[in-house]
Amino acid sequence: MSDTDEEETEAEEDAEPAVELGDGPDVAGEPIARVASRLTWPATRSDVRAQEGDATVRTPDGPTSLDEVLAESDVPLFESRGEFHEAVEDVVGSGPVATE
Repeated sequence: MSDTDEEETEAEEDAEPAVELGDGPDVAGEPIARVASRLTWPATRSDVRAQEGDATVRTPDGPTSLDEVLAESDVPLFESRGEFHEAVEDVVGSGPVATE
């Protein structure tokens, strides 16, 4: 490792984070996109419930079980991640997520 490499590594370690995290309360649940990223598409509603039904997702009304959300959905097969995301938003709505 050269002196230049060591200096660059030290500079990266000393750098401030690009975005400061707030001191507010944690947000319960996971973003829908994170849950969707763990699945493969197309996926049936029953497969999604079996694989991720116990996940708690963030909604404007607070954290909700994905199993409960999917129980209210009429979509039997999600062809893509976008279709899944849209179906979940149809049930829970969209907007700011509650922090408390």
